[in-house]
Amino acid sequence: MSKQELVLQQQVQHLYAENHGWLLRRLRARLDCSQQAADFAQDTFVRILAGHNASERIEIREPRSYLATIANRVLIDHFRRRALEKAYLEALQSQPEAVVIAPEERLALLQCLHALDDMLSGLGSNVKRAFLLSQLQGLPYAEIAQQLGVSVSSVKKYMAKATSRCLVYALEHGL
Repeated sequence: MSKQELVLQQQVQHLYAENHGWLLRRLRARLDCSQQAADFAQDTFVRILAGHNASERIEIREPRSYLATIANRVLIDHFRRRALEKAYLEALQSQPEAVVIAPEERLALLQCLHALDDMLSGLGSNVKRAFLLSQLQGLPYAEIAQQLGVSVSSVKKYMAKATSRCLVYALEHGL
């Protein structure tokens, strides 16, 4: 482990030692489940470690505010994923028996949905909707524009933005 990585690890350990109890209490009060709160608190610190390069020094003026922001993002991601899974499972249940999917295929589809959700995270709702309407329903840009109440040129810009995001995601994740 390099000196820089060691410094980063020590900074996060200090942040953890000073604030973990506070963060855990805060999450426990929001979630009303101590096990989930512990998981989300741990995920918060893992996200902090994963989000910094070893060459960076973490400069945090308000550690609790910083932790609350990261923890809120972890919670939002969790609940967004849960809603996505729920919608997918409801759609599966509405399918006739002949379309029942094996558990392995269901897992692969859920992983694909999570990856798609990750790829499109941070894009505006119109950009996401335009991309999904085009890619999943095969709608032409004119119909998408009509559904979204925007111009065709806006849909073209949305698609360029979403496609660019997907390409960057694919390159970053070796897909």
